[in-house]
Amino acid sequence: MSIRIAIPEPTSSDTAYNQRSLPQYVAALHAAGASATVIPLHERQDRVAKLLAGVQGILLPGSGYDVDPQRFNQERIAECGPADPGRTAVDELLLQDAFNLHKPVLGICHGAQTLNVWLNGSLIQDIETEVGKAVNHRPGRDVVAAHALHIAAGSKLQRIMPIDEGAEPKVNSSHHQAVGRVGDNLLISATSIVDGVIEAVELDSTDHFVLGVQWHPERTFAISSLSRAIFSAFVSAATAWEPRRVAASVSKG
Repeated sequence: MSIRIAIPEPTSSDTAYNQRSLPQYVAALHAAGASATVIPLHERQDRVAKLLAGVQGILLPGSGYDVDPQRFNQERIAECGPADPGRTAVDELLLQDAFNLHKPVLGICHGAQTLNVWLNGSLIQDIETEVGKAVNHRPGRDVVAAHALHIAAGSKLQRIMPIDEGAEPKVNSSHHQAVGRVGDNLLISATSIVDGVIEAVELDSTDHFVLGVQWHPERTFAISSLSRAIFSAFVSAATAWEPRRVAASVSKG
């Protein structure tokens, strides 16, 4: 299997979370036709760079930690949990590599939030505090259809969505933070039908696959055609990727 996707360890200190969650991402990638290159969070930067030289795409997974609100110039509220600096540092290396070289990116849950913040967006620190309780966005890992989505017309997500999912697909949900102000050059791909919380974003680009989803398609890969379509589209983009450097690459200042 020649297509390799870089995926950082989900957390730098929660071994149980890593052992529970990482195999699901690896299995979904494998089923879609790719192999995972797991990036340790305590590795030297030059070693990470060597690992990235051998991959064709970047997958940013979920995490049990929150994004530090200082990164989007907000004061931390009481409901915001601790951050994971080790994961943050590696995510930024991976995103810089992906945007410099136009490598496809798939961000899932925490990974979608990190993508948005890296592109100068902000987050809702706690949905129940800032939006309300209209939708339970974290009903538990075993709930596979927590709420329905409105998919933006003409979006990349709409184009890859299977017909059998219908106009308002239902997805699982496991998050208390969400995208607030959308990052530079990102478009809203999907929102929660009931409360309008942003559920997916994508890069406004015809030739660079960048998609962030707030739900967990890796958990429902076996039973959801939408989950399989997301991974298939991502791996297809990685398969088609060729090394190049854009004239004006994104740089996080």
